[in-house]
Amino acid sequence: MDFLIETISKVEWQHALMWFIGGLLIFLAIKKDMEPALLLPMGFGAILVNIPGSALIAEDGILSSLFKVGIEASEAMPLLLFIGIGAMIDFGPLLTNPKLFILGGAAQLGIFVTLILSAVIGFPLNDSASIAIIGAADGPTSILVALKLGSQFFAPIMVVAYSYMALVPIVQPAVVKLCTTKKERRIKMHYSAKQVSRLTRILFPIVVALVAGLIAPASLSLVGMLMFGNLIRECGILKSLSETAQNAFSNIITLLLGITIASQMKAEQFVQWETLMIMGLGLFAFIFDTVGGVMCAKLMNLFSKEKINPMVGAAGVSAFPMAARVVEKMGIKEDPSNHLLMHAVGANVSGQIASAIVGGLIIGLVQALL
Repeated sequence: MDFLIETISKVEWQHALMWFIGGLLIFLAIKKDMEPALLLPMGFGAILVNIPGSALIAEDGILSSLFKVGIEASEAMPLLLFIGIGAMIDFGPLLTNPKLFILGGAAQLGIFVTLILSAVIGFPLNDSASIAIIGAADGPTSILVALKLGSQFFAPIMVVAYSYMALVPIVQPAVVKLCTTKKERRIKMHYSAKQVSRLTRILFPIVVALVAGLIAPASLSLVGMLMFGNLIRECGILKSLSETAQNAFSNIITLLLGITIASQMKAEQFVQWETLMIMGLGLFAFIFDTVGGVMCAKLMNLFSKEKINPMVGAAGVSAFPMAARVVEKMGIKEDPSNHLLMHAVGANVSGQIASAIVGGLIIGLVQALL
């Protein structure tokens, strides 16, 4: 009884706040079906690690050990997840319409704007770069950049990055509507399912890995794993492994990654003013990335006979496949006969590649300056 009273006496308002945040994440996962495989373990883990004296985050606790081995020491979990993501991706829509590469690149603009803004506010350069990459809405890339640059705000950056990935269906529609007219949102795009040869599909991940490695060697761990997963998919002789990577493997890694990230959501690290600033800057980066993709599509329409629905540009962020699904739903809402999914997927997978390369470029640039 004395032990129980002692434990309860150690509970502070910060712990209670983290319990509330954990409960909110669980609510969003179950009730709103927002990335449940990720938010559910993150939410439950946030509750567990904020119970005073929790053995899970002791020196030899399971969550502490998972974090040290799976993230801190090797970045293994986010990199392994990229294999599964690569196996899910069909680059056919992008190869059919290569100009969608431009939208994926343009949708990374917010990263650089936020990097400058964070530095002006007063964050050190390594922290500014780590915060800025949140705009890509790509959790594994955010983890790698923050780790490589030794950001002191690693925990909130991880949580905010994954939270904004889950909030894509809420944030992006509002931003897109502010940047476009109803007429633009009703632009129809016809998809011609051109046959992409098997040889092209096999060569594509190999060529992308080579180019990315030469342009930004620091990006190769992310791009390499992404392209390796895609090669497993496209080679045609590893069908069962491809299906495993897309489903069971990815789901298990996501669950473990979610609860491992939660090990860093301790109240003393998380409840601070800097966390609120990181949330604001991360949201700014994400919004600016979306705006960059939309405005790029509108600019391309000035020089193109076949118009691009500007909403497709919003899918250029790295949040795969959520961003593409959001664009498809918005397109159907504006015109039930207008299906933008395949075009949006092309921009989305382009953004996946672009964000990994940009992450590598930022790591190399910042490390050279520090």
